[in-house]
Amino acid sequence: MDSADSGREATRLRDLSAHQWKSGIAAWLGWLFDGLDMHLYTLVATPFVAQLLRVSDVRHPDVGYYGSVIQASFLVGWALGGGLFGRIGDRLGRARALMLTILTYALFTGLSFFAQTWWHLLLCRFLAALGIGGEWAVGASLLSETWPKRWRPWIAATLQSAVNIGVLLAMVAVALLSLIPFGREYAYYEYRVVFLVGILPALLVLWIRRAVPEPEEWHTARFQSRDAMPRISDLFRGAVRRTTVLTIFVCAFSLTAHWAFMYWFLQHLRNLPDIAHWSDPERTRFLTLAMILVMVASIAGNFLAGGIARFIGYRKTIAWMCAAYCGVMAAAYFDYGEPLSHRTQFWWLAGIGACQGLFGLFTMYLPPLFPTLLRTTGAGFCYNIGRIVAAGGTVFFGLFSHLGDHRPALFYASFVFLPAAVVALLLPEPPDQA
Repeated sequence: MDSADSGREATRLRDLSAHQWKSGIAAWLGWLFDGLDMHLYTLVATPFVAQLLRVSDVRHPDVGYYGSVIQASFLVGWALGGGLFGRIGDRLGRARALMLTILTYALFTGLSFFAQTWWHLLLCRFLAALGIGGEWAVGASLLSETWPKRWRPWIAATLQSAVNIGVLLAMVAVALLSLIPFGREYAYYEYRVVFLVGILPALLVLWIRRAVPEPEEWHTARFQSRDAMPRISDLFRGAVRRTTVLTIFVCAFSLTAHWAFMYWFLQHLRNLPDIAHWSDPERTRFLTLAMILVMVASIAGNFLAGGIARFIGYRKTIAWMCAAYCGVMAAAYFDYGEPLSHRTQFWWLAGIGACQGLFGLFTMYLPPLFPTLLRTTGAGFCYNIGRIVAAGGTVFFGLFSHLGDHRPALFYASFVFLPAAVVALLLPEPPDQA
């Protein structure tokens, strides 16, 4: 194995080997399409669920309730997929598992087009989430084992930015499709057609199968194990147990608050009183602009968090970013009396988006905390089990909403970042990080 393949001596991009470039491109594109398929639903959730429920008013209580239940099922599937494909990644290899995750989320996102009732959509989103949750752990482990360790904060920012760009592509797709004059005759297809865009990632699998090798570190560990693979229960034994438990708590708290925001802020914007007279296409375009602002700010936040982590370490940076997310989100959705205007609410989103850079740090921080043959299992299990809690949180905080006013849900959810900040300070830095 040459030095470039090990990723330990490369100091410039031109020092990287062809294998490292292929692994990096595969993981980055996998995450990009992850973001694309992940957010197609949130952008059309309210009108599409209303269509499936055969309700004419998008403010009907059933629309918000069943929409949040579908999102909760997605988060549960994400959590289970992280554990399932994380295990596959440790046993069969990172590249093979990456292909399976992409095929899974591409197939079931596309099948959402055919949903006839709300529970059809729930099932498709749950199954698509299995692949999206698995891709996180597999892609992160692939890069942590092939690229230079000293570059991890920047790799994390770059990889997380792929998700943000994928979300932007989802918004572009929704915006372009909203310009099509479907008319009354074809209104049935107006919101569901966006899910066909989610089939595109399947094409990436053809290239990964041919071009991307398994990491040398995984091959070495697999050979040395002599088929005595560690079990999932080993995450709760010995020195690994403390890391596992603390990581679960940090992920559960932070993801609960984050996903409460990511789901409910769009529904809140859609129902603001000062845009009530807008048409559905006009509101959809406004929501698209709002998501673009969040994603662009989040990309900047990824690199901001990476730069801070270079100086003060991962755990302190995560703690500070959680505290900042809490403060900005609470201020944006505090009950000032009348809801803020759509313009004022819009610009608060820039600060919230920047704070989301904390999740980019998890990308390169979590996998190295675990032994090689427990790496995708550990990172996938701990990060994604937090989504089960987040799934319940999405529904729970929605109970505080009142007839389209989701400020209470978002305000109370913001404080869940505070325990995440406290627990983050108890975690160690990666043992292989100089």
